[in-house]
Amino acid sequence: MLPIFTMSSLNSPSKSKTIATWLAFLGGSIGAHRFYLYGRQDGWAWLHGVPTVIGLVGAWRMEHLGQDDQLAWLLVPVLGLMLSITHLQAILYGLMPDERWDARFNGGRPSRPAGWLTVVGVAMSLMIGAGVLMATLAFGMLRSAEYAMLP
Repeated sequence: MLPIFTMSSLNSPSKSKTIATWLAFLGGSIGAHRFYLYGRQDGWAWLHGVPTVIGLVGAWRMEHLGQDDQLAWLLVPVLGLMLSITHLQAILYGLMPDERWDARFNGGRPSRPAGWLTVVGVAMSLMIGAGVLMATLAFGMLRSAEYAMLP
């Protein structure tokens, strides 16, 4: 059966679950997935860059000022948490049932079913997101224990 195109369906193309999953995985920390799904008017998409930049400043400070920089101790975990959150979002997008995806992002119009690329995106997000989250927690706990031991 061929799809029937109306003017409204031509104006708003269907959103791909695979593309949204990969955008959240690769560029989620700068809001790429939200720009794709909601457009440039989405305020949350614009705010994704703020904690990412804060965390990158912490990583820069740690690289140039050393590991004794206490401000970097606070800022680096922000980047790790942002990456973990966006990887979780990629997992949620990829595992969302196609019917629910279409109802939420495509106005109920059926879209192309998710395939193996979506599964690979979910698996990569799970592996890297879990690793980043564990490293962030370990780094934060280590630094707070070191700070507590300072004279």
